[in-house]
Amino acid sequence: MTISQAVGNVCTVSALNTKKHQTANSVDSEVIYLPNTDCAIKSQACLSAFTSYRVGGAADLYVAPRNLEALQASLKYAKERDLKVTTLGAGSNLLVSDGGISGLVIATRHLRFSNFDPQTGQLTVAAGESIPSLAWAAAELGWQGLEWAVGIPGTAGGAVVMNAGAHNSCIADMLVSAEVLSPDGTLETLTPEQLGYNYRTSLLQGGDRIVTQATLQLAPGADPAKVVAITKEHKKHRLSTQPYNFPSCGSVFRNPKPYSAGWLIEQTGLKGYQIGGAQVALLHANFIVNRGGAKASDIFCLIRHIQHQVQERWSINLEPEVKMLGEFQGACG
Repeated sequence: MTISQAVGNVCTVSALNTKKHQTANSVDSEVIYLPNTDCAIKSQACLSAFTSYRVGGAADLYVAPRNLEALQASLKYAKERDLKVTTLGAGSNLLVSDGGISGLVIATRHLRFSNFDPQTGQLTVAAGESIPSLAWAAAELGWQGLEWAVGIPGTAGGAVVMNAGAHNSCIADMLVSAEVLSPDGTLETLTPEQLGYNYRTSLLQGGDRIVTQATLQLAPGADPAKVVAITKEHKKHRLSTQPYNFPSCGSVFRNPKPYSAGWLIEQTGLKGYQIGGAQVALLHANFIVNRGGAKASDIFCLIRHIQHQVQERWSINLEPEVKMLGEFQGACG
Protein backbone atom coordinates (compact mmCIF):
# COMPACT_ATOMS: atom_id res chain seq x y z
CA MET A 1 0.00 0.00 0.00
CA THR A 2 1.46 3.33 -1.04
CA ILE A 3 1.11 6.05 1.59
CA SER A 4 2.50 8.97 -0.39
CA GLN A 5 4.41 9.61 -3.58
CA ALA A 6 6.67 12.56 -4.32
CA VAL A 7 5.88 14.57 -7.40
CA GLY A 8 7.81 17.18 -9.32
CA ASN A 9 9.53 17.80 -12.61
CA VAL A 10 13.06 16.75 -13.47
CA CYS A 11 15.67 19.44 -12.93
CA THR A 12 18.22 20.05 -15.65
CA VAL A 13 21.25 22.28 -15.42
CA SER A 14 21.50 23.94 -18.78
CA ALA A 15 20.22 27.34 -19.89
CA LEU A 16 19.91 28.61 -16.33
CA ASN A 17 17.55 31.47 -15.65
CA THR A 18 18.34 33.73 -12.70
CA LYS A 19 16.34 36.39 -10.91
CA LYS A 20 16.92 38.50 -7.83
CA HIS A 21 14.45 39.20 -5.06
CA GLN A 22 14.39 40.94 -1.71
CA THR A 23 14.47 38.74 1.39
CA ALA A 24 12.82 39.60 4.68
CA ASN A 25 16.09 41.25 5.72
CA SER A 26 16.11 43.41 2.57
CA VAL A 27 19.17 41.67 1.18
CA ASP A 28 19.27 40.78 -2.49
CA SER A 29 19.37 37.04 -3.05
CA GLU A 30 19.53 35.19 -6.31
CA VAL A 31 17.25 32.37 -7.37
CA ILE A 32 18.50 30.09 -10.13
CA TYR A 33 15.55 28.60 -11.96
CA LEU A 34 16.32 25.38 -13.71
CA PRO A 35 14.25 25.56 -16.91
CA ASN A 36 10.88 23.83 -17.28
CA THR A 37 10.97 22.64 -13.68
CA ASP A 38 9.72 23.59 -10.23
CA CYS A 39 13.25 23.15 -8.88
CA ALA A 40 15.10 26.32 -7.88
CA ILE A 41 18.50 26.93 -6.33
CA LYS A 42 18.41 29.88 -3.94
CA SER A 43 21.36 31.94 -2.80
CA GLN A 44 21.87 33.17 0.76
CA ALA A 45 19.02 31.05 2.13
CA CYS A 46 18.69 31.40 5.91
CA LEU A 47 19.09 27.96 7.48
CA SER A 48 17.70 28.72 10.94
CA ALA A 49 14.21 27.95 9.64
CA PHE A 50 15.38 24.47 8.60
CA THR A 51 16.99 23.37 11.87
CA SER A 52 15.23 22.30 15.06
CA TYR A 53 17.53 24.58 17.08
CA ARG A 54 16.23 27.58 15.09
CA VAL A 55 19.76 28.99 14.81
CA GLY A 56 22.37 29.25 12.09
CA GLY A 57 23.46 31.48 9.26
CA ALA A 58 22.77 31.29 5.53
CA ALA A 59 23.69 28.75 2.88
CA ASP A 60 25.62 30.15 -0.04
CA LEU A 61 23.26 28.10 -2.22
CA TYR A 62 20.25 25.97 -1.21
CA VAL A 63 18.10 23.51 -3.12
CA ALA A 64 15.32 21.11 -2.05
CA PRO A 65 14.75 18.57 -4.85
CA ARG A 66 11.47 16.66 -4.95
CA ASN A 67 12.59 13.52 -6.77
CA LEU A 68 15.68 11.48 -7.60
CA GLU A 69 16.23 13.11 -10.99
CA ALA A 70 16.18 16.56 -9.41
CA LEU A 71 18.64 15.40 -6.76
CA GLN A 72 20.99 14.04 -9.42
CA ALA A 73 20.71 17.29 -11.36
CA SER A 74 21.53 19.29 -8.23
CA LEU A 75 24.67 17.22 -7.71
CA LYS A 76 25.60 17.74 -11.35
CA TYR A 77 25.19 21.49 -10.90
CA ALA A 78 27.53 21.41 -7.91
CA LYS A 79 30.09 19.20 -9.65
CA GLU A 80 30.24 21.41 -12.73
CA ARG A 81 30.99 24.41 -10.51
CA ASP A 82 33.28 22.61 -8.06
CA LEU A 83 30.97 23.39 -5.13
CA LYS A 84 31.14 21.67 -1.77
CA VAL A 85 27.88 19.81 -1.09
CA THR A 86 26.23 19.56 2.33
CA THR A 87 23.15 17.38 2.85
CA LEU A 88 20.39 18.52 5.18
CA GLY A 89 17.49 16.34 6.32
CA ALA A 90 15.03 17.48 8.97
CA GLY A 91 17.77 19.52 10.66
CA SER A 92 16.99 17.83 13.98
CA ASN A 93 20.48 16.62 14.80
CA LEU A 94 22.42 19.63 13.53
CA LEU A 95 24.07 22.77 14.77
CA VAL A 96 24.71 25.21 11.91
CA SER A 97 27.22 27.96 12.66
CA ASP A 98 26.23 31.61 12.73
CA GLY A 99 28.40 32.09 9.65
CA GLY A 100 26.34 29.63 7.66
CA ILE A 101 27.51 27.00 5.17
CA SER A 102 29.54 27.52 2.02
CA GLY A 103 28.83 25.74 -1.25
CA LEU A 104 25.51 24.04 -2.04
CA VAL A 105 23.18 22.77 0.68
CA ILE A 106 20.86 20.03 -0.59
CA ALA A 107 17.78 19.44 1.56
CA THR A 108 16.26 15.99 1.17
CA ARG A 109 13.09 16.75 3.17
CA HIS A 110 10.91 16.80 0.05
CA LEU A 111 12.02 13.38 -1.19
CA ARG A 112 8.95 11.50 -0.03
CA PHE A 113 7.22 8.22 -0.66
CA SER A 114 6.50 5.17 1.46
CA ASN A 115 5.34 1.71 0.51
CA PHE A 116 4.20 -1.05 2.87
CA ASP A 117 4.52 -4.43 1.13
CA PRO A 118 2.29 -6.97 2.94
CA GLN A 119 3.86 -9.86 1.01
CA THR A 120 7.32 -9.28 2.47
CA GLY A 121 6.58 -7.20 5.55
CA GLN A 122 8.98 -4.59 4.23
CA LEU A 123 8.59 -0.83 4.33
CA THR A 124 10.42 1.13 1.63
CA VAL A 125 10.69 4.85 2.25
CA ALA A 126 12.31 7.87 0.65
CA ALA A 127 14.93 9.81 2.59
CA GLY A 128 12.68 12.75 3.42
CA GLU A 129 9.92 10.80 5.16
CA SER A 130 9.35 11.67 8.82
CA ILE A 131 10.31 8.88 11.20
CA PRO A 132 7.47 9.65 13.70
CA SER A 133 4.92 9.69 10.87
CA LEU A 134 6.17 6.30 9.66
CA ALA A 135 5.93 4.90 13.19
CA TRP A 136 2.29 5.99 13.46
CA ALA A 137 1.45 4.71 9.96
CA ALA A 138 2.96 1.31 10.75
CA ALA A 139 1.15 1.10 14.07
CA GLU A 140 -2.22 1.90 12.51
CA LEU A 141 -1.68 -0.95 10.04
CA GLY A 142 -0.76 -3.37 12.81
CA TRP A 143 2.88 -3.58 11.72
CA GLN A 144 5.32 -4.04 14.60
CA GLY A 145 8.91 -2.83 14.73
CA LEU A 146 8.81 0.97 14.65
CA GLU A 147 7.04 1.70 17.93
CA TRP A 148 10.32 2.90 19.46
CA ALA A 149 10.83 5.49 16.72
CA VAL A 150 7.75 7.62 17.39
CA GLY A 151 9.78 10.22 19.27
CA ILE A 152 12.74 10.41 16.87
CA PRO A 153 12.52 13.94 15.39
CA GLY A 154 14.14 13.22 12.05
CA THR A 155 13.85 11.76 8.58
CA ALA A 156 14.43 8.25 7.29
CA GLY A 157 17.63 9.34 5.53
CA GLY A 158 19.09 10.89 8.64
CA ALA A 159 18.10 7.86 10.71
CA VAL A 160 19.99 5.58 8.32
CA VAL A 161 23.10 7.77 8.39
CA MET A 162 23.31 8.09 12.18
CA ASN A 163 21.76 4.73 13.12
CA ALA A 164 19.03 6.46 15.09
CA GLY A 165 17.63 4.56 18.02
CA ALA A 166 15.68 4.57 21.26
CA HIS A 167 14.30 2.12 23.82
CA ASN A 168 17.08 -0.41 23.06
CA SER A 169 16.20 -0.53 19.35
CA CYS A 170 17.82 1.12 16.34
CA ILE A 171 17.63 1.35 12.56
CA ALA A 172 20.46 -1.15 12.10
CA ASP A 173 18.27 -3.84 13.72
CA MET A 174 15.68 -3.65 10.95
CA LEU A 175 17.41 -2.19 7.90
CA VAL A 176 17.34 -4.47 4.85
CA SER A 177 19.13 -2.08 2.51
CA ALA A 178 19.76 1.58 1.79
CA GLU A 179 20.03 3.24 -1.61
CA VAL A 180 22.73 5.90 -1.73
CA LEU A 181 23.69 8.42 -4.38
CA SER A 182 27.34 9.22 -5.09
CA PRO A 183 28.59 12.67 -6.18
CA ASP A 184 28.95 11.42 -9.76
CA GLY A 185 25.21 10.62 -9.84
CA THR A 186 25.43 6.85 -9.60
CA LEU A 187 23.17 4.81 -7.31
CA GLU A 188 24.27 1.96 -5.10
CA THR A 189 22.31 -0.33 -2.80
CA LEU A 190 24.09 -1.14 0.46
CA THR A 191 23.44 -3.69 3.21
CA PRO A 192 23.73 -2.93 6.94
CA GLU A 193 27.04 -4.80 6.95
CA GLN A 194 28.39 -2.53 4.22
CA LEU A 195 27.28 0.53 6.20
CA GLY A 196 29.50 -0.42 9.14
CA TYR A 197 26.91 0.32 11.80
CA ASN A 198 27.86 1.03 15.39
CA TYR A 199 26.26 2.97 18.22
CA ARG A 200 24.73 6.11 16.63
CA THR A 201 27.08 6.01 13.69
CA SER A 202 27.72 4.50 10.25
CA LEU A 203 30.28 4.74 7.47
CA LEU A 204 28.04 7.29 5.77
CA GLN A 205 28.77 9.92 8.41
CA GLY A 206 31.31 12.41 7.21
CA GLY A 207 31.13 11.03 3.67
CA ASP A 208 29.78 12.44 0.42
CA ARG A 209 27.12 9.83 -0.40
CA ILE A 210 23.46 10.78 0.04
CA VAL A 211 20.79 8.34 1.23
CA THR A 212 17.85 8.40 -1.21
CA GLN A 213 15.70 5.61 0.23
CA ALA A 214 15.72 2.71 2.66
CA THR A 215 13.94 -0.61 3.10
CA LEU A 216 13.05 -1.75 6.62
CA GLN A 217 11.90 -5.20 7.75
CA LEU A 218 8.81 -4.98 9.94
CA ALA A 219 6.32 -7.54 11.28
CA PRO A 220 2.78 -7.15 9.91
CA GLY A 221 -0.32 -8.92 11.17
CA ALA A 222 -0.62 -7.64 14.74
CA ASP A 223 -3.69 -6.02 16.25
CA PRO A 224 -3.46 -2.34 15.21
CA ALA A 225 -5.03 -1.22 18.51
CA LYS A 226 -2.27 -2.94 20.48
CA VAL A 227 0.54 -1.56 18.33
CA VAL A 228 -0.94 1.94 18.52
CA ALA A 229 -1.20 1.62 22.32
CA ILE A 230 2.47 0.66 22.62
CA THR A 231 3.45 3.50 20.29
CA LYS A 232 1.46 5.95 22.42
CA GLU A 233 3.27 4.73 25.53
CA HIS A 234 6.65 5.36 23.91
CA LYS A 235 5.54 8.85 22.90
CA LYS A 236 4.19 9.56 26.39
CA HIS A 237 7.47 8.45 27.95
CA ARG A 238 9.52 10.76 25.75
CA LEU A 239 7.22 13.72 26.40
CA SER A 240 7.53 13.17 30.16
CA THR A 241 11.30 12.76 30.22
CA GLN A 242 12.58 15.07 27.49
CA PRO A 243 12.08 18.82 26.92
CA TYR A 244 9.81 19.69 24.03
CA ASN A 245 8.84 23.19 25.16
CA PHE A 246 11.94 24.85 23.66
CA PRO A 247 13.89 24.24 20.41
CA SER A 248 16.61 21.62 20.72
CA CYS A 249 18.50 19.08 18.62
CA GLY A 250 17.55 16.07 20.73
CA SER A 251 20.33 14.32 22.62
CA VAL A 252 23.55 16.33 22.40
CA PHE A 253 26.07 13.66 23.45
CA ARG A 254 26.49 9.94 22.87
CA ASN A 255 26.19 7.85 26.02
CA PRO A 256 29.68 6.76 27.20
CA LYS A 257 28.74 3.28 28.43
CA PRO A 258 28.22 2.22 31.16
CA TYR A 259 27.12 5.77 31.98
CA SER A 260 24.46 7.96 30.43
CA ALA A 261 25.58 11.39 29.28
CA GLY A 262 22.59 13.00 31.00
CA TRP A 263 23.50 11.46 34.37
CA LEU A 264 27.12 12.60 34.10
CA ILE A 265 26.11 16.16 33.20
CA GLU A 266 23.52 16.30 36.00
CA GLN A 267 25.96 14.94 38.58
CA THR A 268 28.47 17.58 37.48
CA GLY A 269 25.93 20.20 38.55
CA LEU A 270 25.26 21.63 35.10
CA LYS A 271 21.47 21.33 34.88
CA GLY A 272 20.14 24.80 34.13
CA TYR A 273 23.59 26.20 33.29
CA GLN A 274 23.20 28.84 30.60
CA ILE A 275 25.34 30.68 28.07
CA GLY A 276 23.45 33.41 26.25
CA GLY A 277 20.13 31.95 25.15
CA ALA A 278 21.36 28.34 25.36
CA GLN A 279 20.62 26.30 28.48
CA VAL A 280 21.24 22.77 29.76
CA ALA A 281 17.66 21.54 30.00
CA LEU A 282 16.19 21.20 33.48
CA LEU A 283 14.16 18.13 32.50
CA HIS A 284 16.99 16.17 30.85
CA ALA A 285 20.64 17.23 31.11
CA ASN A 286 21.65 15.68 27.76
CA PHE A 287 19.53 18.30 26.03
CA ILE A 288 20.56 21.87 25.32
CA VAL A 289 17.57 24.11 24.62
CA ASN A 290 17.24 27.46 22.92
CA ARG A 291 15.48 29.53 25.57
CA GLY A 292 15.03 32.34 23.07
CA GLY A 293 17.47 34.44 21.10
CA ALA A 294 20.28 31.89 21.31
CA LYS A 295 23.05 31.99 18.73
CA ALA A 296 24.80 28.94 17.38
CA SER A 297 27.93 30.15 19.16
CA ASP A 298 26.05 30.07 22.51
CA ILE A 299 25.13 26.43 21.97
CA PHE A 300 28.60 25.51 20.73
CA CYS A 301 30.29 27.15 23.73
CA LEU A 302 27.89 25.42 26.11
CA ILE A 303 28.76 22.07 24.51
CA ARG A 304 32.46 22.78 24.99
CA HIS A 305 31.87 23.89 28.60
CA ILE A 306 29.99 20.68 29.40
CA GLN A 307 32.75 18.57 27.84
CA HIS A 308 35.41 20.39 29.87
CA GLN A 309 33.53 20.11 33.17
CA VAL A 310 32.69 16.41 32.73
CA GLN A 311 36.29 15.69 31.74
CA GLU A 312 37.53 17.50 34.84
CA ARG A 313 35.11 15.68 37.15
CA TRP A 314 34.97 12.18 35.66
CA SER A 315 37.93 11.93 33.23
CA ILE A 316 35.40 11.04 30.53
CA ASN A 317 35.30 12.70 27.13
CA LEU A 318 31.72 13.25 26.03
CA GLU A 319 31.43 12.78 22.28
CA PRO A 320 28.83 14.99 20.58
CA GLU A 321 25.99 13.22 18.82
CA VAL A 322 24.91 16.50 17.24
CA LYS A 323 26.58 17.21 13.90
CA MET A 324 28.19 20.65 13.61
CA LEU A 325 28.23 22.35 10.23
CA GLY A 326 30.09 25.52 9.30
CA GLU A 327 32.92 27.39 11.00
CA PHE A 328 33.05 27.56 14.82
CA GLN A 329 36.70 28.54 15.28
CA GLY A 330 36.94 31.36 17.80
CA ALA A 331 33.24 31.11 18.70
CA CYS A 332 34.02 30.99 22.42
CA GLY A 333 36.44 33.91 22.40
